[in-house]
Amino acid sequence: MQDKFQMTEAQNVFVARRNIVDTIWKSARLEGLAVTFPETDAVFNGLPVTMKLNDVLTINNLKRAWYFLLDNLEAESDFNFACQLNKLVGGDDLVYQAGFPRTIPVQIGGTKWTPGIPDVEEVSQKLCEINQIECATQRAITAMLYLMRTQLFLDGNKRSSMLYANHIMIKNGCGIISIPEDKIVEFQTMLVDFYETNNMSEIMQFVYDNAIEGLKF
Repeated sequence: MQDKFQMTEAQNVFVARRNIVDTIWKSARLEGLAVTFPETDAVFNGLPVTMKLNDVLTINNLKRAWYFLLDNLEAESDFNFACQLNKLVGGDDLVYQAGFPRTIPVQIGGTKWTPGIPDVEEVSQKLCEINQIECATQRAITAMLYLMRTQLFLDGNKRSSMLYANHIMIKNGCGIISIPEDKIVEFQTMLVDFYETNNMSEIMQFVYDNAIEGLKF
C-alpha cells in the first residue's frame, strides 16, 4: 500500500480545517444519527437548532475532539491518546466512563460475535507494533480497524478509532479518512464481517479506495 496523498503537515491541517464540518457530519451519520449537513453546520457554529440533545452533544463533542487532535499533532499515537479522544467524544455524560478502557462485556449489533474484555497491556503493545508499519496510510487504517474491533471503550469506538487514525494521517500529510454517506451501509456490512473473521484485507482496501480525502498541492 502507498500513501494516496503526500502533503506537508500544514497542508493537511488546512484540508482538515476546511472540511471539518463535513467530516463531523459523516461521522455522525456513521453512528446512525439522522442529522443533516445544515444541522451539523448550525451546531458547529453555535446557532440555535431543534434537535435531540444527544445529537447536539455528539456533534459538539466531535468538534472538541477534532480541535484537540489538531492542537496535539506532536503527541504520540498511542493507548493514552486513544483514551483522551474517547474522553472528548463521550464527554458531558454522553458515554458512561468515557476515556476509560471497558471492564464489562458488550454486544455488537448485527453479529453474534462478542469482543473480549480488552487487556490494557496487550492493546498498548499492539498499537506500538502497528506504529512500526512503514506506510502511514496503512498504519492509520490498521489502527482504526484494530481499535474498532477491540471495542476498547463502552461506546464511541468508531468515532474514537477514526479520530485516532486521522491523527496519524494528518501528521504524516496523508489526507483524511472519512466514510462517504453513500458508502456507510457497505462499510458497516464489511465491518461486521471483519469483526467475525478478523480479516481486515477487504475492508482496508475499501477504506483506501473510497474513504480517503485530500488535495494534491
